[in-house]
Amino acid sequence: MQKRTKALQFDACTRQIIKERDRYCIFCRIGYHMDATNDLAYQIQQIMHIVPRSQGGLGVEQNGALGCQHHHSMLDNGNDGCREEMMQYIEMYMKDKYPGWNRELLIYKKWP
Repeated sequence: MQKRTKALQFDACTRQIIKERDRYCIFCRIGYHMDATNDLAYQIQQIMHIVPRSQGGLGVEQNGALGCQHHHSMLDNGNDGCREEMMQYIEMYMKDKYPGWNRELLIYKKWP
């Protein structure tokens, strides 16, 4: 496995830390756009990258948040034009959990 690929993935320990920190979907917790027709979409919990892997988002706890399948899909696909609003909420949430949190620190950088 390449060094970059490994750096972008959440390992088992990091996944566990995120699950324990968030407990359940950070968007369901505030009742954000609860309009899925399939209740199962709210029950399946997934870890969402804040800075996507495609943009070099690291697999670290400060770059992950727990989301249900419905909200994860909304975030990734920009459904309903809510992505910007969702990102603002995630950033507020992370700054509350990690004072000094900065998305620039979550991007993989190749060292010289």
